[in-house]
Amino acid sequence: MPDPFFPGPEVLLYGLPLAFLAGFIDAVAGGGGTITLPTLFFMGLSPAQAVATNKLLAIFGSGSATVQYWRKGHVDRALVLRLIPLALIGSALGAFLVRFVDPNTFRTLVGVVILGVGALVLANKRFGLEDRYPGLTNRTLALTLPGALIIGVYDGFLGPGTGTFLMFLFALVGFNLVRASGNARTINFATNFGAFLFFLIGGQMVWWIGLPMGLANAAGAYLGARMAMLRGSAFVKWMYGGIVLLVAARLLLT
Repeated sequence: MPDPFFPGPEVLLYGLPLAFLAGFIDAVAGGGGTITLPTLFFMGLSPAQAVATNKLLAIFGSGSATVQYWRKGHVDRALVLRLIPLALIGSALGAFLVRFVDPNTFRTLVGVVILGVGALVLANKRFGLEDRYPGLTNRTLALTLPGALIIGVYDGFLGPGTGTFLMFLFALVGFNLVRASGNARTINFATNFGAFLFFLIGGQMVWWIGLPMGLANAAGAYLGARMAMLRGSAFVKWMYGGIVLLVAARLLLT
């Protein structure tokens, strides 16, 4: 007898288009998880199932976007390959800290911080519009190495807005917002994949939901990455501002 509390295939009627939209948004400015995670909860999945399944579909979207940015030369490989191990270590540490600290304690603080980051990006008219990345200088490494570790901890600990924070970090060291997005998506793919392997062991993934939504997310991410590269940093900047508001609303109002 079917479980009356478990979702049926009809939930994909709204799950697939929302996953597509989330993939598009995430590939441009980050924050796709603010759409997919509530969608999975609304479908009727338990918190553990929703979080695990969200990581399953996220690797499709972040992987699709990473491939597009990587192929077009919008990923600084020398830098991101140095940062990925630190982001993975941070993510694992963040997941460990959840056991000892209530994440809700930090939601308001992080919500206020991300609003401040968004205001800074939008108020500075030239921020992120020109590529002024100086290469692997001491300043670049002094900002990005600890930054990747700290954002990785946040990703494992709480999560919403990780890609948005990564974009700000890369723009801060001189990348335009298109290249910042490409670098951020690559780091985010690595942390998503690491979390996916962790949740795979737990056996909580709902595959028949996660796989089709993952494909929809990948299709949206493909289109989003192409659009970002076609329209340029000015387009990404205003999308970024909208995502900041979306992420902050989720952190402050939930």
